[in-house]
Amino acid sequence: MTDANPYKGYKGRALEVLQHFQAPVWSDLKITTTKGEYTGIILPRAETADPLHIVLKLRSGYNIGILAEAVTAVEILGRKEAHYKIPEKAFPYDPKKPNVKLLGTGGTIASRLDYRTGAVIPAFSPGELYGSVPELADICNLETEKLFGVFSENMGPAEYIGTAQAIGREIAKGVHGIVIGHGTDTMHHTSAILSFMIQDSPVPIVMVGSQRSSDRPSSDAALNLMHSVKTAAESDIAEVMVCMFGPTSDLYGLLHRGTRVRKMHSSYRSTFRTIGDIPIAMVSREKITPLRQDYKRRRADRNFVINTAFEEKVSIVYYYPNMKPDIIDSLIDNGYRGIVIAGTGLGHVNKPLYPALKRAQDKKIAVYMTVQTLWGYVQMYVYDTGRDMMELGVIPAANMLPEVAYVKLAWALGQTSDLEDVKRIMLTPIAGEITEREPSNGYLIFQGGIPEVEEFISKYRK
Repeated sequence: MTDANPYKGYKGRALEVLQHFQAPVWSDLKITTTKGEYTGIILPRAETADPLHIVLKLRSGYNIGILAEAVTAVEILGRKEAHYKIPEKAFPYDPKKPNVKLLGTGGTIASRLDYRTGAVIPAFSPGELYGSVPELADICNLETEKLFGVFSENMGPAEYIGTAQAIGREIAKGVHGIVIGHGTDTMHHTSAILSFMIQDSPVPIVMVGSQRSSDRPSSDAALNLMHSVKTAAESDIAEVMVCMFGPTSDLYGLLHRGTRVRKMHSSYRSTFRTIGDIPIAMVSREKITPLRQDYKRRRADRNFVINTAFEEKVSIVYYYPNMKPDIIDSLIDNGYRGIVIAGTGLGHVNKPLYPALKRAQDKKIAVYMTVQTLWGYVQMYVYDTGRDMMELGVIPAANMLPEVAYVKLAWALGQTSDLEDVKRIMLTPIAGEITEREPSNGYLIFQGGIPEVEEFISKYRK
């Protein structure tokens, strides 16, 4: 059967070049350009793509864009049409294995490509996940439910509450563990708020995502999924955790406490890091190795608390030199009930902000100070500026991360308008968001380029 559109998605100059060399989509070929030779398969393009480039999947599995104008010769080697559909297989049920529920919010754990639009389409049914990652059947009986289909930056109070309620329903049904598929960009916000909304969970609640989509050879999706499902099924850690790559290689994953984790690199697979503390555990396909013992243990009972309070009129402000008071004033004028400041050093802002902070105090707005250094504690007693701000009603938030303080303040204000009650909630540790001290190995940043550091990391670089 002849393809009615052998040049799927191509237009303009790119289409002219492919037609000239009679190289339709899925042609396996060698392209000679003014910059060198490339061998691979011509891939379709999205309908909205530019008309200037030809997309080639190299033998390595990576895709590159070649400027059509630079093509000087094409040698057709064959044709290898790909079908980007994950095969579905019935997920086998074994009564001896634990039951795990995977709740989806929109992150792509396993995926396939839609070359009509260029989008990565999530593969989410148990059959699709089993077809993509068959090792899951060795771990558990898996059920899935799609809660939302949003990019992680669009997660908000409605999604937080819906996710917490769905988790509560699954715990009540007797599930052994829960995995939440989530986009990585704001996963640490969601892990923090779920740590407050779901208290005393008897089972593991594991958040997972992927930095690189499943169509890429370097994808972390499958391994992250295996690690997270193993944790949910077998671990005795009954907390909200984030499960992602440990090192940049695929040696193991790390389980981070939901209130002490942060995304620290835009594209590394090992982007998530525990801040001011150490991770709870390491996880591999073979075993789970605790790194500490002060975690909450799995229990057989189904006694837990769901508290989905959330006040939307809360903001987080990142202080910068020469910040003007109208930043704070605008929040006051727009009816905000809470403000978290990420201050410099031990928790400082400039003096021109003081009148605005006084207005916030007079309006009974809850204002909390964190540090933008991320590591370390707010220490507002050390300098006069800190003591002056405390007189203006600014409350130091110990070593809570700024994003964690933001969601906790929204949660606290959702429960009460009494500022003393809010303060009690904010400064009472609930899920490890405030720690008594930072361990000696809770702050380790190695500076690349230094001989002893280069020697050290060379042992682990893969």
